[in-house]
Amino acid sequence: MEDRTDMRSGWRLEAALVALIAGLAMLSLMIGSAGLSPATAIKGLLDGAGSAGIIVREIRLPRTLLALLIGATLGLSGAALQGLLRNPLAEPALFGAPQAASAGASFMIAYGLAGATSFAVPLAGIAGAFVSIGGLVAIAGRRASLTVTLLAGLALASFAGALTALILNFAPNPYAALEITFWLLGSLEDRSFAHVVMAMPFFVASWILLALNLRAYRALALGEDAAASLGVDIDRTRLMVVVGVALGVGAAVAVAGSIGFIGLVAPHLVRRAVSSDPARVCLPAALMGAVLLMAADIAVRIVPTPPSAIAIELKVGVVTALIGVPFFLAMIFSERRLLEGSPS
Repeated sequence: MEDRTDMRSGWRLEAALVALIAGLAMLSLMIGSAGLSPATAIKGLLDGAGSAGIIVREIRLPRTLLALLIGATLGLSGAALQGLLRNPLAEPALFGAPQAASAGASFMIAYGLAGATSFAVPLAGIAGAFVSIGGLVAIAGRRASLTVTLLAGLALASFAGALTALILNFAPNPYAALEITFWLLGSLEDRSFAHVVMAMPFFVASWILLALNLRAYRALALGEDAAASLGVDIDRTRLMVVVGVALGVGAAVAVAGSIGFIGLVAPHLVRRAVSSDPARVCLPAALMGAVLLMAADIAVRIVPTPPSAIAIELKVGVVTALIGVPFFLAMIFSERRLLEGSPS
């Protein structure tokens, strides 16, 4: 009976999140430097005629789709990592994945090896994310404590950040370096359907790989030995999750820069509604990730910036960090007993 109640609660949550996504998508098409009424936005979306059609179809629709896709990918990636590592603080940004992906993509752009919409850019980002998360799993080990895992992630993130700074310092074109610096802050401004097409295959592949391990996440909640006794191939699951997260995070960074903490916040906002089942958390976490990033992207268009500001629009990565860091600190305090009691 309790299981059925949890399932109904999960379905209601998912339905509410889908409705919220639809409402945010409508707002995203309406809000910007040129405000549009709902009727005008819908008309522009359907027929594409006039200036409203150009604004909605060519500027705001790709941006809205990317916010939805990237938010869902980051939310799902965070839930998958938390299920794999049995760690409530697991999130791609805490383990250096976006930083390493940024280093790979920055290298390609700064040295003119690929254009901003070339498939080589997400491939370089994916390679960086794969090295980072794979390195974390290898360094921390199978039975690492929370402290060891966080320290390993901090070291990898710091190293990837230093690599990015090194690339920018030695970039042959100072204007490209400046552009990359703003891009690394995380933004969906001026994105087109070329970016959607470039990233979409990697997002879909990431979703499939992470969703194929739902049973494994549930079994791993009992411990690796118990999961292995239930027929879960631990090494195969670990590899699939690492590759899936690397594909999603690498592609997201390639088209939008570094956007952190969505993968940490989204799973925790939905976990109570699904009774903390790692398998059931994944879909609501993906939907909540989409809601969070779409809402943040709408917020940056509303918040006014000074006329003398270099950046016309506040960066969405700044907003997610401002929200995510206090949330992360609150979780650290809630896990303090575990941190103090973990073996050194």
